[in-house]
Amino acid sequence: MQKSNKSIAGYHLLMILSSVDGEFAPEEGMLVQQYLAEEFPFKMNLDNELETIALLQPEEWKDHFEFHGRCFLEDSTEEERKSFIQFAKTLIKADNIVTEEEHTFYKLLKNLWNLA
Repeated sequence: MQKSNKSIAGYHLLMILSSVDGEFAPEEGMLVQQYLAEEFPFKMNLDNELETIALLQPEEWKDHFEFHGRCFLEDSTEEERKSFIQFAKTLIKADNIVTEEEHTFYKLLKNLWNLA
């Protein structure tokens, strides 16, 4: 897999976090749109990224998530990671239900980034 920049990696992370519970809630979609507006103030075609994510099988999510977590780590400051992890927490809580899968991936990201 080719390394992604921080913004693209963040998009992959959020899309997987919002999908691991088997449902992409509208509230989650709104937060992903907010992230995109902040990270990509110019028009960006993410069709290829979305296709890559959509073609993943559930058993591939963890490896893909860890890969993009490392990409984000390499291109970000500690403050950016802390901000992103807070945003990720808001995302998994957006539909008022935090599933075990969402919590597992959230913890995986915190551990990968050495955030307590």
